Amino acid sequence: MLGAGAIGAYVGASLCRAGVDVQLIARGAHLAALRAGGVRVLSPRGDFAAHPHATDDPGEVGPVDYVFLGLKAHSYPSAGPLLEPLLGPETALIAGQNGIPWWYFHKLPGPYEGQRIEAVDPGGATSAVMAPERAIGCVVYPATVIESPGVIRHLEGTRFSIGEPDGTVSQRCQRFSDAMVAGGLKCPVEPRLRDDIWIKLMGNVSLNPISALTRATMAEICESPGTRRVVEQMMAETLDIASRVGSTPEISIGKRVEGARRVGHHKTSMLQDLEAGKEMELDAVVAAVVEIADITGAPAPTLRTIYAATELLAKTMARPAPTPSMTAA
Repeated sequence: MLGAGAIGAYVGASLCRAGVDVQLIARGAHLAALRAGGVRVLSPRGDFAAHPHATDDPGEVGPVDYVFLGLKAHSYPSAGPLLEPLLGPETALIAGQNGIPWWYFHKLPGPYEGQRIEAVDPGGATSAVMAPERAIGCVVYPATVIESPGVIRHLEGTRFSIGEPDGTVSQRCQRFSDAMVAGGLKCPVEPRLRDDIWIKLMGNVSLNPISALTRATMAEICESPGTRRVVEQMMAETLDIASRVGSTPEISIGKRVEGARRVGHHKTSMLQDLEAGKEMELDAVVAAVVEIADITGAPAPTLRTIYAATELLAKTMARPAPTPSMTAA
């Protein structure tokens, strides 16, 4: 588990209790707690603990069968030094990321096959360290948070949909799925995983940037008539873009918005990153969608407007704080 944060440690603990040989790669106080006491998972499905090996040195681990990536997507291009010691000839990469993955057009039949998405593969830097041939797609549905170092609060959901970029049901997918199920998780192997990507993205691409701009929770965004209309328009534009690259997500906009509203007063991951002073996942979640709109000729006016505002927010938040000026009394 490379980047054993809230999701990575949760998956690692679940696999560990199924008897899988799991290595957690983390850092800081979280790593110290993992080494000292393992992972404690607090869940409405029942609390449990597991004690997988934890380290901050991938070289200590060596080549593995699977690397589950718990890193933020914008850190992928610079992840080479962390990944290289873990890669053997057949090592698969499972990217538990939000948004559009770097491998999206890899082996996708049609006019865009092999197209590189600059927002998530700038200059081919991501593909250079993560060959698309190694990729197993993954859509993460559970919500988890690090309650304290070494302690994961599981809020809801157990489904991790996975799939090959070419749509086959491979042995490597089936083996990983079996291990996840043995650990108490749902892990269907989906021949049309890109449809799942767009279903989750309908919420991420709309709710995440709006939450960053407004500081509102998911329920607040969905219950306010004005922002709800913006969300619905962004979702409609997202479905239009998806259809232009051959995906047909089988979910209505109304059902998707209502599902988000029921999550309640939960802050999106983008808002949590903003409040923590961390880089927001704009590239994979919003910029890549706008780029695919450019590639396919989709108008997407609302998506483009919200992206422009959130991109500017990211730039202004990155500025150094101004030095207070002295004024006369």
